[in-house]
Amino acid sequence: MRVVFMGTPDFAVPTLARLAQDGHDIAAVYTRAPARAGRGMSLRPSPVHALADTLGIPVLTPATLRTPEAAETFAAHRADVAVVVAYGMLLPQAILDAPKHGCLNLHGSLLPRWRGAAPIQRAVMAGDAESGVGVMRMEAGLDTGPVALEARLPIAPGMTAGALHDALMPLGADLMAQALARLDAGTLTFTPQPEDGVVYAHKITNDEARIDWSRPAAEVANRINGLSPFPGAFFEVDLGKGPERVKVLRAALAESAGSGAGAPGTLLDAEGTVACGDGAVRLVELRRAGKGGSASGAEFVRGARLAPGARLG
Repeated sequence: MRVVFMGTPDFAVPTLARLAQDGHDIAAVYTRAPARAGRGMSLRPSPVHALADTLGIPVLTPATLRTPEAAETFAAHRADVAVVVAYGMLLPQAILDAPKHGCLNLHGSLLPRWRGAAPIQRAVMAGDAESGVGVMRMEAGLDTGPVALEARLPIAPGMTAGALHDALMPLGADLMAQALARLDAGTLTFTPQPEDGVVYAHKITNDEARIDWSRPAAEVANRINGLSPFPGAFFEVDLGKGPERVKVLRAALAESAGSGAGAPGTLLDAEGTVACGDGAVRLVELRRAGKGGSASGAEFVRGARLAPGARLG
């Protein structure tokens, strides 16, 4: 099929690679413009942009799609379908209507749960037992379109958002490949999303990253794992030179620790167990601000010379 691909981050890369591998005629790739990054703040193309360059596919990085010129350019591709994976820009109706078969979106949740910007992180933060990917036909509403295919994946205890993200990437690529094969054969069907069970995955804010030890242990662990690796949940502790920020990249429930073992935020042992409002969590992996590597909870406690009873803010 003749395809316009629209995507930006790593999550979209396997799908673009798979469509190219399957022999689809990819007329153009739309992605976000290069952004400044790294110590030198040099302009870096998005991961999708980089792959498209390698594949020799024309790349467009419009700042907006809401102009007549943008709509005309898009329509000139004469696409059978547009495939959208984490593009990062809303599509106006003129764009949605341009391809012969419309626009198919690969979304990182089991719709209608977790519509919106951060479905993978929100699923882990909420303690969901499973996640998945779905292929839907896009409408003007935010992730409201009918769904054609879904693939489910259990969220294992202690799984981080980063690990779930990486597991869903190849699953999504396979699912979109199936969708285009069925679309080409005329056998792809769509089912409207149910009205019940709609939950929005709002964009993650920096205000959510500071750990609130007064919350129940399960909630604290889920939030830590759901914010890993980015932006990373954190606490502050005085390590001899004033308060220092420490990111927690993984946490688990400490089953043996009682809720009355200490005030919330109290370090309970040399293994990195911390009291919460109800129960305790074990800090599995941490990284100090300005440090390149990570450490286990026990390594961090030993290296920081913290004793049980220390308070983590």
